[in-house]
Amino acid sequence: MTAESTESWAGWYRDRRGAEPISIIADGRQVRTHIRGVAYEGADFSVLEPTEAGGVLSSCVLEWDIPMPVNAGGTIQQATLSCLLTLHERASGAPSGRAELSLTLRCGGAAYESGIVGAGFRDALDRIRRQLPDDTEFEGRILVSA
Repeated sequence: MTAESTESWAGWYRDRRGAEPISIIADGRQVRTHIRGVAYEGADFSVLEPTEAGGVLSSCVLEWDIPMPVNAGGTIQQATLSCLLTLHERASGAPSGRAELSLTLRCGGAAYESGIVGAGFRDALDRIRRQLPDDTEFEGRILVSA
């Protein structure tokens, strides 16, 4: 996933009303999705807001996987970054509820986890990057916002 491209990933949205498949689109500046007929976008996964009249994202979970090439000792391997975003209940009048993001990179038979972070995607990805072996790095430029 590079800063100059648009990426799309399949995922799931779950709340008290049930689950439904979604697509998440990121272009390096904004993240977008449609849930139950409402368009949402934001500078990061954890700050998605409706672009028109519609409900705010609250008390829900979004899950998706991102294929992510990894350079391990000079060899490119396909890895999978599993993403789980939990958006907690919003207090009345609050601009947003608490967001918890958890990332797991599955690569070369190992799993590297960010743990639960309240910050954005980039911070969670940096936690994983610090766990990788010295000769292993993400291939290509990672989206700045997302």
